[in-house]
Amino acid sequence: MCFTSSDRTDDPPPRPAQVPQQQQQQQPSKASMPQDYAPPSGPPPPRRSQGDDYAAPSGPPPSHRRSDDNYAPPSGPPPSQHNYAPPTGPPPSHRARDDYAPPSGPPPSQQYAPPSGPPPSKKNPFYDDFAPPSGPPPSHQYGGGQGSSSDYAPPPGPPPSQDYAAPPGPPPQQGSDMKKKHDWETAVPDTALLPPPPSFFSGFDRSPANNATEEEAEGGERWCRDFPLAAPLQPQPGSPELNAMHSGNINMFSPPFFRGTLQRTAVGVWRGQSQPGATDTCLATYPPLYSAAAHSPIATGRRKTIYYEVHILSEGSGHEVSLAMGFAAPPYPPFRLPGWHRGSLAVHGDDGHKYINDRWGGKAFTHPFRRGETLGLGMELIPGRGGGIEVEIFLTRDGHESGRWNLHEETDQQQDLPVTGLEGFHDLCAAVGVFEKVGFEIVFVPEKWRWQGWRGQQY
Repeated sequence: MCFTSSDRTDDPPPRPAQVPQQQQQQQPSKASMPQDYAPPSGPPPPRRSQGDDYAAPSGPPPSHRRSDDNYAPPSGPPPSQHNYAPPTGPPPSHRARDDYAPPSGPPPSQQYAPPSGPPPSKKNPFYDDFAPPSGPPPSHQYGGGQGSSSDYAPPPGPPPSQDYAAPPGPPPQQGSDMKKKHDWETAVPDTALLPPPPSFFSGFDRSPANNATEEEAEGGERWCRDFPLAAPLQPQPGSPELNAMHSGNINMFSPPFFRGTLQRTAVGVWRGQSQPGATDTCLATYPPLYSAAAHSPIATGRRKTIYYEVHILSEGSGHEVSLAMGFAAPPYPPFRLPGWHRGSLAVHGDDGHKYINDRWGGKAFTHPFRRGETLGLGMELIPGRGGGIEVEIFLTRDGHESGRWNLHEETDQQQDLPVTGLEGFHDLCAAVGVFEKVGFEIVFVPEKWRWQGWRGQQY
C-alpha cells in the first residue's frame, strides 16, 4: 500500500497498536496480505474523499521490506510528514562510517590566529636533539633597501671594505734567521730540453753506418724458413772432427758468389781480401768450434770456451772496416752478415754494434773497428743452475778484453727476437761477414792468439 499526496493531513495519525515481540518475528516478509491475516476489531473506517483527512487503520501496516528483513517500527507515533520536528540532540553525522564528534567550542574561523605562546620548533629529522638558540628566530626575508619588512640588523661597525688593509703590527721578518722555503724549481730542472734517455734494452731501427735493403732482409728470412737449423753432429771420440776442434785446424769456406780471395796460409790461419763493391757475404767454418754432443756443459759438467781472432790488414782495407765477427748455428744464409738472422750473433766493425738475431740496427756495444787492429770474439758456455747452460760473449781488442754481455740479459720483449740456436744445444761455427773492400787474417790456433786468457781453460 502506498500513500499519495492527497492522503496528507494536518491531524496526527492514530497510534498503531503494539504488537508482541513474538508476533513480530512471525510476520511474513512478503508484501502481500498473509493468509492468516485478521482485520482489526471495529467497523472499517469510512472512505473519505481526497480532501478529507485520512486515518490509517489500526494495526500494523504491511511491511514493504524484503521477506528476509524483520522490520519493527520504532515506538511512538510516526513522525508527521508535514510538521517535522528534529529529534533532540546534535544532528547525526553525514559521514558514512566514522563516529565523528566535533570539538568543543565554537567552530574555527577561516581567519587563522596562531595559538598563544612561541611557535613550535621545526626540528631537523637528522638531529632530533637540536634546540634553537635563545631569542627570536631570524627573519627569512632580506631587504637591503627601503620598504623592507625584514628585521635583519647588520653587525655593528662599518661594512668591510674591499680594499685590503694589512693587520696591525710590523710585517714578519724575512731575514737570514728564518728558514728558507725549499725551491724545488731550482732543485729539479726542466727536463723538456734534455736529450732522450739512452736505449739500454731496445736497439736501433737502423745502423748509423751501413744498412741492407728490406728486400735482402726478407730474402734472408725466407732462406731460414726453407733451411731450418740442423741437428747437432755426433762425432765419435778420436774422430778427425774432434781432433781438428781441439788443435784449431779449422777450415774456412766462402760461397761461390764471393767477390774476393780466401786462402789458407798455415794450419788454422786464413787470409782473405774482398773487392770494392762486394756484396754482403758470410764466411763459415767446418768443423764447428762447438759440438753440442761433445762439449755441452750439461754432459761434461765443465766450462767450454770457443774463441778466434781477426787481424784487420791496413793495406787492403778502406777507411771504414766493413767486417763483422760472429758465431752461427748452421746452416746460415751465405748472402747475409752474421747476427742478422736466427741462431747467430756478431759484432759489426762499421758501427761497433752487437747484433743477436737482429736485422735492424743492433745495440750499442763498442766503438768501430780500426785498420791494423786485432780483434777477438769468444763464447763461454757454463753449467747453469737447475741443469741449464749460461752463455756469455766477450770481445778483445789487441789481446785485452774490452766488453762482454750475457746471452740472456734483460731484453726488450717487443723488439728482441729469440736466441734459439745459441744456447748450447746446437753446434756453433765461426762466422765472418765482409762487404766492400777489406783485408783480413783469421786465426784459430790458440798459440798464435794475442789474448792469453785461454791458457788453463778447456778447449
